[in-house]
Amino acid sequence: MPIRPENLLRYPTNWPEISRAIKERAGWRCECEGECGRGTHPGRCPNLHEGAAYGTGSTVCLTTAHLDHTPENCDPANLRAMCQGCHLHLDTGHHAVTRAQTRARALADAGQLAVDVGDAATPVMPPTRPQTPHTIPAPATEQLLLDLPTTPEGTCP
Repeated sequence: MPIRPENLLRYPTNWPEISRAIKERAGWRCECEGECGRGTHPGRCPNLHEGAAYGTGSTVCLTTAHLDHTPENCDPANLRAMCQGCHLHLDTGHHAVTRAQTRARALADAGQLAVDVGDAATPVMPPTRPQTPHTIPAPATEQLLLDLPTTPEGTCP
């Protein structure tokens, strides 16, 4: 996964070598054993770098993931070689937080102040319409159906 420009200085200058060593340690196969939370592979993920991804058939690009989402922490125990699918799922929550921070920064840069509206921001569900229960036809209706004229078989009324 490409490093965002604003995070570039958080990675050590030898990051390409560190990342390659992690992928070699993994034998160029995804090391995820469920850390990603996808729940789609029992045990270790079968995806191999540049192979066909299970489930989709897309080409696998092996990446190096920080389990604690901290680029400065390059301890090998904190790093896993992961296919792009597992890496994206591992980072889902982290990406949501980053997205919200980026949006807030953009609003602030545009002059929009953050406003604490307290309970006013709590979504309120609209009232539900009363449901009319299904009713059983009244006996008078049933009698009308019984009073329909009958015709001998084979003749049209």
